[in-house]
Amino acid sequence: MEDDLVKKIKSNPKYQKLVSTRSSFGWTLTWIMMVVYYGFILLIAFNKELLSAKMGAGVMTWGMPIGLFVIVFTVIITGIYVRRANSEFDDLTAEIRKEVL
Repeated sequence: MEDDLVKKIKSNPKYQKLVSTRSSFGWTLTWIMMVVYYGFILLIAFNKELLSAKMGAGVMTWGMPIGLFVIVFTVIITGIYVRRANSEFDDLTAEIRKEVL
């Protein structure tokens, strides 16, 4: 019985669309995050002068806002994924359940 249910779900075109859409969206966001994160790490490794340069007459350096940007960007990109998962992906999952069960 359970094997039949798994076969029904896997053969459903909406399930295949869900899997491919979710995977490609997840990998796209992953690559964007990796570019930002590893770009920051490479900046630390190869351009310390930029990060240690002061912003104006105060004590703030460029490294602080750039590092903060990486953290905020992580929260934003997570929010983007969660928003899409809670709307589009959950709707597709509900449709698949109705069709299969």
